[in-house]
Amino acid sequence: RIGTKQSAISRLENDDYNPSVEFLDKVAHALDKKLEIRFN
Repeated sequence: RIGTKQSAISRLENDDYNPSVEFLDKVAHALDKKLEIRFN
C-alpha cells in the first residue's frame, strides 16, 4: 500500500495526469521496485 486514495491511482492511469516524482517513488516502493529517472 502506498497510503493514497484510489482516485490518485486512477489519475495515474490517465494519460493527462503528471504525477510528482515523490508520488512515483511511493508507487515504486509499494511494488518493491526502484524509481530510476534517466535523461539521454
